[in-house]
Amino acid sequence: MADEHTNCGCTRRQTLRSLVGASLVLPAILSDLLGADATAATSAEGSPLAPKPPHFPPKAKRVIFLHMSGGVSHVDTFDPKPKLFADHGKTVLKDKYLTRPQWSFKRYGKSGIEVSDLLPGVGECVDDLCVIRAMKNDHGDHFEATLGIHTGSVTFTRPSIGAWVSYGLGTFNQNLPSFIVIAPQTPYAGSQVWGADFLPAIHQGTRIVPGPEPIPNLKPRAASPEIQEMELGLLDFFNRQHLRERNSDAALAARIKSFETAYSMQKEAPEAFDLSKESDATLKLYGLERGTATGFAWQCLVARRLAERGVRFIELIDSGSNNNWDAHGDMQTCVPLARNIDRPIAGLLKDLKSRGLLRDTLVVWTTEFGRTPFSAMRDAKGREHHARAYSSWLAGGGVKGGITYGQTDDYGIEIASDQMHIHDFHATILHLLGIDHTRLTFRYAGRDFRLTDVAGRVIKDVLA
Repeated sequence: MADEHTNCGCTRRQTLRSLVGASLVLPAILSDLLGADATAATSAEGSPLAPKPPHFPPKAKRVIFLHMSGGVSHVDTFDPKPKLFADHGKTVLKDKYLTRPQWSFKRYGKSGIEVSDLLPGVGECVDDLCVIRAMKNDHGDHFEATLGIHTGSVTFTRPSIGAWVSYGLGTFNQNLPSFIVIAPQTPYAGSQVWGADFLPAIHQGTRIVPGPEPIPNLKPRAASPEIQEMELGLLDFFNRQHLRERNSDAALAARIKSFETAYSMQKEAPEAFDLSKESDATLKLYGLERGTATGFAWQCLVARRLAERGVRFIELIDSGSNNNWDAHGDMQTCVPLARNIDRPIAGLLKDLKSRGLLRDTLVVWTTEFGRTPFSAMRDAKGREHHARAYSSWLAGGGVKGGITYGQTDDYGIEIASDQMHIHDFHATILHLLGIDHTRLTFRYAGRDFRLTDVAGRVIKDVLA
């Protein structure tokens, strides 16, 4: 790296010396700049995003985390309840009326797991899924529950799971962020969903907004790559001088690293988001029309491309804090939402599997809570929030496929067996990545914090 040639036929060192001769760089700092060049080859090893060894051999190398915003009804998707159909209109909990689903369920695959007519595409992939029917969150409001499923805390801001994974494992590709979030709208809890909180800021998620320019300002403005490299090199020198005078402030160091990542992204990110070379068959698999740069199908295909390019943690959020799965008034509002995600998710799973990527890619599908199997009004069309029991699923990355875990009662109101609390959910995800959740800690405010707080257990029954 120290003597890398530019297009002008001179080396970086020669260019630096010529700048000194023209009084553009003070001779006093020339040796420091040249010294920085000499250690450039080892700088990646000292990067906070450099790959780190896991605690034990992992089954998964990366995560694609699919979050459905608003609270997807478990009894209308992945948790069939025949008695809820049969006892529609009867009262429970003294003054509540049982409300039957508006969709029927069908058995899919060799496993025969039932999935509702809302998600037939996902149903076709059920033999690769571990459907968790006994999830539990700690809060019934969107903001807090969204924080819970992402950070493990419903009361205080904490680092998101993506930030923890980035902090614990680093990433494979220094030219792209370790943690990328593709979200068309702002979700409940906003950027706290992908925030790093007290972890070094370099581990926070980079949000991508689907559209013609997913990452703004990627095109260099300098007259030539050589000029930009010289400008950034000089800027980096002064940044690091500034850092040394401030006792290596973590936030400042992370900001400097973010500049380096942003520069590297100019080379690699445009290609990662360019779908023009994808085949017609691949686009059809996801249900994506050529030239389209929005929609969940675009998000899913980009997620596959980021996964194969070494991004450690990729989160897709289907909607935002409005126009989502929060169907208080009418469950039929879920129909277009389901249509938006069903074929793309099925396409993602099939595509990963055909490329051999599903073996070491953990795909997580979840929402912040479920919906009530009952209503305060007889024959109500909508459902309310329900954090006491809901459904999620895992696929690939060392998970048993074609199984269900946990049960709710006859109506889907309470968990009947094998509860999976959000701390258990997080502990299991980390385990699949080769991380002992009790050892992934960060010292802050006088105590050691972790994603699972002081709880959580790895659910070994779901492991392959």
